[in-house]
Amino acid sequence: MKLKDKVAIVTGGSSGIGKGIAIEFAKEGAIVIIADIIEQPLEEGITTLEEIKQFDGNAEFRRVDVSKWDDVDSLMSSVIDKYERIDILVNNAAYMGNDMKLHETTEEEWNKAIDVNLKGAFYCTKRAIKQMLTQDIVNEARGRIVNVTSQHGMVAAHNNMSYGVSKSGLVYMTRQVATDYAKDYIICNAVAPGRILTGRPATQESIDFSQSRTPMPRLGTPQDVAKATVFLASDEAKFIVGVNLMVDGGYIAN
Repeated sequence: MKLKDKVAIVTGGSSGIGKGIAIEFAKEGAIVIIADIIEQPLEEGITTLEEIKQFDGNAEFRRVDVSKWDDVDSLMSSVIDKYERIDILVNNAAYMGNDMKLHETTEEEWNKAIDVNLKGAFYCTKRAIKQMLTQDIVNEARGRIVNVTSQHGMVAAHNNMSYGVSKSGLVYMTRQVATDYAKDYIICNAVAPGRILTGRPATQESIDFSQSRTPMPRLGTPQDVAKATVFLASDEAKFIVGVNLMVDGGYIAN
């Protein structure tokens, strides 16, 4: 129970990696707020909340659009009103976008990627830090922030300009927040997934390409990312600050 009784907000927690993180947090004893624009998972199946309730975990769903400040402010305020603190924020909400090189990228496509992947994390982090600064220090932390970046924040996203730039920006944001707030005992790190099989449709060609670049003989699962996120959100990672932890089966090393 590495996160026992910790109040944790997981954005984009209804589907894919976010769903895996929310479930793993609940298994580790956290009170999980599943924050998403939709409740039904994109890969179909039962909701995150339903799955957590199956093992008597503690969770609730809140509908929020992270690209809108009023939504984010309302979410954080309601969590604080109910639980009086925010221990963990996981900025996972993301827009993958469509495969477009720079000259093909529309303003609408660019704005959507930046609004969700970067501005959304900015809004959530800003509001959470305002609260965390008021909290008592417990086990050398007032609060912890884990950003879900991507291997494509480190290397080019094949034909996906807006997604790659937005994730690269989130890698930088992680380091900036980490260095600015570590002295206040607010700990910020990131996990950077490689190719993760979430159950959503994917072409065999894209899967084969990812596998050819990944030294491990399999691609990743949401649980792989979730367990790394639990570690960074726990007291076990007391002296780890500003890290962008690759969870990619060796993709970046290859």
